[in-house]
Amino acid sequence: MKDLVAPPRLKPGDRVAVIAPAGPVPRDAFEAGVARLQNRYRVEYDEKVLAREGFLAGSDERRVKEIEHWLAEKDVRALFCARGGYGITRILPRLDAAAAALLRDPRVIVGFSDATALLAWALGAGVRAVHGPVISQLGKLPDRDLEALYSLLEDPEPPPPVRGLIASKTQSFFGRITGRLVGGNLEVLTRLAGTRWQPEWSGCVLLLEEIGERPYRIDRQLTHLQQAGMLENLAAVVVGDMVRCEEPADAWPGNPSPTAHDVIRERCASYGVPVFSGIPVGHGERNRALPLGARVAIEPMKGVLAPLEGAVA
Repeated sequence: MKDLVAPPRLKPGDRVAVIAPAGPVPRDAFEAGVARLQNRYRVEYDEKVLAREGFLAGSDERRVKEIEHWLAEKDVRALFCARGGYGITRILPRLDAAAAALLRDPRVIVGFSDATALLAWALGAGVRAVHGPVISQLGKLPDRDLEALYSLLEDPEPPPPVRGLIASKTQSFFGRITGRLVGGNLEVLTRLAGTRWQPEWSGCVLLLEEIGERPYRIDRQLTHLQQAGMLENLAAVVVGDMVRCEEPADAWPGNPSPTAHDVIRERCASYGVPVFSGIPVGHGERNRALPLGARVAIEPMKGVLAPLEGAVA
């Protein structure tokens, strides 16, 4: 992956915007998250951020114009996604002008889940992004994860390492691994394969998280990425939360299904890609913010994922 621009660092009191580029946003969770973020920054959003059209936060036109508007505001230093859900892949073809604006005046985009598509779009534009909590998570996010987010947005130095990484028991690779951190939600990543927003992963550390996908579906997703040539040259895979990704107890009578982690290990083993788990990232109770597009190092013997670069400059 090419070197990416690090957006300017934020300062407490800076102007930031909330966008809703995907699914409709629950009001209570939105207001709780905004209230918490307002303790640190000057938070702004369009009155239609709570719009709802079926399973979308308003029309494609509204969501595109919202992104374009805030990227045109020169003193808005970060864009926080209100929630995930679905809908960002629908608007990617209409964001070429916004990508050019982002590169001209870089600022941080924060999100995960369906926002994986928007983060990949930012990396494709040449700008680092933050895989981190959405606004609807912030109200219940542990203090330590909120502080980690603020630190990542405000300090150009590499953030503290994430500890508790667990290496697959089936692998014998124990040396230090380095690469740029990419990835996000597995289902969304499979939908980018074969498009002009397909990420460049060669030599990278791939972060994966998922919710509500049964193991056979995860196998299908990874097989698709494998057959698209996207898993061949990875440095490693790091697995975050796999929430509600188990089979029902009676799905395979007398022959228990592999777990989601079993499937990921098996699929990656065919290319000799080491797999690690235990990182508090995704749809669980925690969501540790990480700098996408920045170089990271994995120390298998120490169980550590250590960013070597920050998200901002």
